[in-house]
Amino acid sequence: MAESVYGGFVSGRGGGGVASAVAGSARMPAGGPRGEALGETAPGSRAPGERGRHLGGADAGRPRRRPPGEPAACTHGRALPIVPVRARGLTVEGADGRRYLDCLSGGGASALGHNHPVVLEAVRKVLDSGAPLQVLDLATPVRDAFVAELLRTLPPGLTGRARVRLCGPGASEALTAAAGLVRAVTGRTGVVAFTAACHATPAAGPFPSGGPGDAPVTRLPCPEGHRWAFGGGGEPGAEGAARWAESVLDGRVPGVPRPAGVVLEAVQGEDAVIVVPDGWARRVRRITADRSIPLIADESHTGAGRTGAFWAVEHSGVTPDVMVLSQTIGAGLPLAVVVHRDDLGELWRDTGRGTFRGNQLAMAAGAATLAHIRENRLARHAADLGAWILTRLRELAAPFPWMGDVRGRGLLIGIELVDPDPDGAPGTGASRTPDSGPRGCAQHLGPAAGLAAALQRECLRRGLIVALGTRHPGVVRLLPPLTITAEQAEAVLDRLADAVEAVGRHHTGHPPGLPPCPRG
Repeated sequence: MAESVYGGFVSGRGGGGVASAVAGSARMPAGGPRGEALGETAPGSRAPGERGRHLGGADAGRPRRRPPGEPAACTHGRALPIVPVRARGLTVEGADGRRYLDCLSGGGASALGHNHPVVLEAVRKVLDSGAPLQVLDLATPVRDAFVAELLRTLPPGLTGRARVRLCGPGASEALTAAAGLVRAVTGRTGVVAFTAACHATPAAGPFPSGGPGDAPVTRLPCPEGHRWAFGGGGEPGAEGAARWAESVLDGRVPGVPRPAGVVLEAVQGEDAVIVVPDGWARRVRRITADRSIPLIADESHTGAGRTGAFWAVEHSGVTPDVMVLSQTIGAGLPLAVVVHRDDLGELWRDTGRGTFRGNQLAMAAGAATLAHIRENRLARHAADLGAWILTRLRELAAPFPWMGDVRGRGLLIGIELVDPDPDGAPGTGASRTPDSGPRGCAQHLGPAAGLAAALQRECLRRGLIVALGTRHPGVVRLLPPLTITAEQAEAVLDRLADAVEAVGRHHTGHPPGLPPCPRG
């Protein structure tokens, strides 16, 4: 088999198999950002210490071992067997010299990839200036520059009428602040969110602050399409979900009082990567507006170009009353913001949430990140390249009955793996999705967390880092930086295709093929 080398790793190309069959079947988008030279190994070179086609040898994909000298008290949740020491752009280098293509991107927090030059320059400028690094609520040139750049990017409906409240250090504090805002405005306490959404709240409860104003969140059904609890996905399912939301928001459901606000995530990116229908999002906006219930858009995982628009709500044309921004805006540094309509803030005198809302390094990195995304049209690049990647992934998934669904928007992509046993029980409420999976038949099968973990391990052996869903571990997530080039995307897909073939051979007992659809 002919081999090509990219980013310091060898990936199979040509010579038959699914990987070669998929390669070149979809047209690669032209243009896009140029790769960074430092740390991004060019085609034709090898990473130090590489051991052939499968990266990492026998240890790759196994639970991480504690290196000598590391305190035993230090815990690692779902740690990968990598000790990163250097990184640039898409590439991460471990302590042993091996390099990986990183499609985890710090959980999507490193929107421009690791150590982007514009981010490093902005941070160094603050460090060299002698200015204080933490100032809480004092005005500084760094804070003013960040707020000004953020205001340039907001959806048209908020332009000229937005207020910015800094929080810190993460989405939990921002969501708590947003809940406090809508409670002050409406005089009510409850908050409504939707199933499968993960709003970065601690396990102790949603939007907790420890105060008497805390109230549980009511979850309403979200029309997932792939696994719709009420059957009949698509427009019929979205209509049913909208009608149920109307009943709840009108206070017609016993035990659920009219809420202070509704939280909407246009792409549920932290967990199962569910893209909500644009028409349904517009319907939710109309329902909340007609009842004077503030709509909170959670853009923690989807903002700053990740989904192919600067903010994910822009796909549907929805203008929220409140926006929660976090992971995607800080270039890997902790930064969280609440943006709201100026008239809402008149009733809210909360001074802020989180001690580190005045972190000057994070604001400098955030301003540089937002400006670079805007000036280089990286949201458009994410839309074009993401659509091409989705097409390639669906072609890759077609022969494998255990690859149940490929979905996403822009460069926020999920692959759901399912139990491939055609005689097994159908997944609860699962529906067929015509354009993904083998004739849609895999949509009836239950999720397979073990297969997803196996695919993650096989990817790691080939020098590719991917993420798993949190509460839905059967979903493999791809969150490459917005600066990924078409050539780098090709290398990612090559390694992923090779890993998929390995899982099919060694973990499922189902090589490529089209088995009959499950009964029922």
